[in-house]
Amino acid sequence: MQSVNDYLTKRTTIMEHMIPAWMLIPFAAQLLIIAVLPLTKWGEWWEHNLHKLYVSLLLGVPVGAWLCLHGMTHELEHQMIYDYVPFILLLMALFVTTGGICIRGDLRATPTTNTLIMALGWVLASFMGTTGAAMLLVRLLLQTISQRQYKAHTVMFFIAIVANCGGLLTPLGDPPLFLLFQKGAPFGWFMNMLPEWAATGALLLGIYWLTDNYYYKKEPWHLLSADVREQVKVTATGLINIVWVLCVVASTMFINSTYIPQMGAEDAPWYLKLLREWAFILIIILSIVTTKKQVRTDNSFSWTPILEVACVFLGIFATMTPALMFLEQHPLPVQHPWEFVYATGSLSAFLDNAPTAMVFHATATSLPIVGQAVAGISEVYLKAICMGAVFFGAMTYIGNGPNFMVKSIAEESGIKMPSFFGYMLKFSLIVLLPVYIIVQLLFL
Repeated sequence: MQSVNDYLTKRTTIMEHMIPAWMLIPFAAQLLIIAVLPLTKWGEWWEHNLHKLYVSLLLGVPVGAWLCLHGMTHELEHQMIYDYVPFILLLMALFVTTGGICIRGDLRATPTTNTLIMALGWVLASFMGTTGAAMLLVRLLLQTISQRQYKAHTVMFFIAIVANCGGLLTPLGDPPLFLLFQKGAPFGWFMNMLPEWAATGALLLGIYWLTDNYYYKKEPWHLLSADVREQVKVTATGLINIVWVLCVVASTMFINSTYIPQMGAEDAPWYLKLLREWAFILIIILSIVTTKKQVRTDNSFSWTPILEVACVFLGIFATMTPALMFLEQHPLPVQHPWEFVYATGSLSAFLDNAPTAMVFHATATSLPIVGQAVAGISEVYLKAICMGAVFFGAMTYIGNGPNFMVKSIAEESGIKMPSFFGYMLKFSLIVLLPVYIIVQLLFL
């Protein structure tokens, strides 16, 4: 968590060093490459993690060198060591521990059963991360609906409900929330968004149940008969990892400067400031050692997704440093809470919601404090940023990391998913956006 001294040092650096507008180009290029390249003929080249690392280094290293040459080494160090490293290790800890739990089974694919699976994922997403909850339940859901003819709508709702919107209640839920936690928002503060979380969940789960009922009535009778005959009891292996997931949660909550003041001291050594991250590394090792290899094999566990995140975000965090400083010097014309919801959401839908949240947090620091302050900005602005970043990450396949992972797994299972724009036209613009508008009007 960012200490007061670190924050004051950062503010002094920003005031002393004006960032030229052209220094935003590497950050914009990094995000555009992530968003656009997979949709072009270069998509196959981009799939390789080594190529993602090349791009990150090509854009990030010159930015880092420029910052160091202009006396901003401290800002770069803080971003890469005390923001990037904790971010990646938290995701890795959740990825490894949940990847060691294998749930198999084939339930009767009624609308109620499917909705209950999603409701479970909705609750779990805030406590084991949207990536962890999605990876834990997606194969169970796909096996359950395997006999159904109409399946794509279920996968799209799963992306929205489990892989995105469910993760609003804790810093573990979604990467932008963890970064805001790093900026000073208390772990328990995110529970203040319980009404927004509950309202969104109730609306989406209700709409899904009605939608699935509609398609269920259109299913051929022989497929529904097969669904009844081919049920398989649900089994779970690798349950020791539940302990390790709980250890990740406890480490995030209690291993920080609030409970261990020495971690936040200005002269604290780097290894003490990263005490929580050492705990994450130990948990990762324990999860690997105590989980049978067959469990991860059965779960189709691979290191590829987390290595992809590490390679891509290396460049994002490096190039984001001058961009965030520039935005604090030249705030965006956003002032009202509802504007923060849709501005943050619009960028989160097409870029990545984690750096987008940081951009608008930086914007909010320039505005007067209204009411209670949390993480250096007005609480109402922080709520708006969280809602925009987490909810709108579901608007496209590229808005949040788990989206493409779920889509790929579904397609591997033989489900024909809509195209990039088809997903928006058939689902996010006509289902998700109206729900988000309703929730915004109710609470902000």
